[in-house]
Amino acid sequence: MSDLHTMTLAGVREALAAGSVSAEAATAATLERIAAVEPKVHAFVTVAGEQALAEARALDARGPDPARPLWGVPVAVKDVIAVKGLPTTCGSRILEHFEPCYDAFVVRRLREAGAVIVGKTNMDEFAMGSSTEKSAFGPTANPWDTTRVPGGSSGGSAAAVAAGQCFAALGTDTGGSIRQPASFCGCVGLKPTYGRVSRWGCVAYGSSLDQIGPMARTVRDTALLFQAIAGFDAQDSTSVDTPVPDTLAAMAARGDLAGLRIGVPREYWGQGLAPEVEAACRAALDAATAQGATLVPVDLPHTPYAVAAYYIIAMAEASSNLARFDGVRYGLRDKDARELLDMYVRSRSRGFGQEVQRRIMVGTYVLSAGYYDAYYRKAAQVRRLIRRDFAEALKRCDVLCGPVSPVTAWPLGAMDADPVQMYLMDIFTISLNLAGLPGLSLPVGLGADSGLPVGLQLLGPAFGEAGLLAVAGVLERALGPLPAPAGL
Repeated sequence: MSDLHTMTLAGVREALAAGSVSAEAATAATLERIAAVEPKVHAFVTVAGEQALAEARALDARGPDPARPLWGVPVAVKDVIAVKGLPTTCGSRILEHFEPCYDAFVVRRLREAGAVIVGKTNMDEFAMGSSTEKSAFGPTANPWDTTRVPGGSSGGSAAAVAAGQCFAALGTDTGGSIRQPASFCGCVGLKPTYGRVSRWGCVAYGSSLDQIGPMARTVRDTALLFQAIAGFDAQDSTSVDTPVPDTLAAMAARGDLAGLRIGVPREYWGQGLAPEVEAACRAALDAATAQGATLVPVDLPHTPYAVAAYYIIAMAEASSNLARFDGVRYGLRDKDARELLDMYVRSRSRGFGQEVQRRIMVGTYVLSAGYYDAYYRKAAQVRRLIRRDFAEALKRCDVLCGPVSPVTAWPLGAMDADPVQMYLMDIFTISLNLAGLPGLSLPVGLGADSGLPVGLQLLGPAFGEAGLLAVAGVLERALGPLPAPAGL
């Protein structure tokens, strides 16, 4: 088997540009790696196969193009993002046979940059989950320990990157769904500012919370992918027309962390944080101070209310967004229905899994006339207070820092009986989505007890992705890379 899969995105990009590796060879090596480890990991719902090889051959026929920064690089896309010619299932039976006739904005950007789409990655159904166990097509396993979850809902993307099945991948983050699986699988994941990356062509879960972002093995690789997909899109009413800075230049300009003020929220370091996670994150903060940074204690006082507010808002938006899947226009339609209402009930009952049905029902409840003020309005008010907390904290510092998750990856099936316990695992990530700010997960070591990856979360001001990537790049150099997962 070729060892091309062990290279970083930046490394294979240089080899492709130099002509020492062809786009077809890079794609074939990637597909070979997918075939070899997929029975253990199950990171993909769809593998592009011949379609990807045909794209690579077409690139080779024209030759390397320095104007296309991802020329010939094999990447994967979460199965909630539309790719023309490949199914977009959202991990659900209700869209099992749906094939879009267009590319999402971010996929079009990837193609313009020269990337080759090798497949669609597994996910919790409609992005509703934190473990990638809720897919209608079976769970994904963590490449570091295949008895454990990879995180979710972008667990397929994170696992594919960690297992060497692609050089980078796109995920989506509604409440931590890029950062948490990146932490569990030992890769870098960036949740951009809301509006920085177009959501056009991404199937909506929570429209005011969802954001597409990159996942890769290194900070530089993540920056390259982010640079390719970020930018204004007139087709997306939530897209913000603001310049995208040169993230690679920002990384090159920052040699250390001298003068940087890192805010350390007290609420992120308290009860419930596993000792091995705290130790790894504290060691990363020590490395930051050794690089010249100053630690500043800050408060985010409304953090304890974030889980409740987030799930009320997210489920309410899910109830509205998923109403379109009714068996009439596309997707699963029950053939035995006797009349229209019966068709709705049968199609949605068969097509949606238990977790999706639970969230639709709760969302419908909190939006109902008798409970809107008691639940949804209150959650919206808490959201405003959480935004204010971040604004006040960022007046005193340049970035905020804390763990991504209170624990490392848990065993498959461990939380099946208690969905609320899994919801609580998002305590450190969901506030950022409520505030619409950018966040990055950086692997900072292996837990002393579990031997599994631990992620440090960097949070920044709106449209501050270049600064986060630059800080993460310095820390990555100081801490060194994680070893590759063993046993694959």
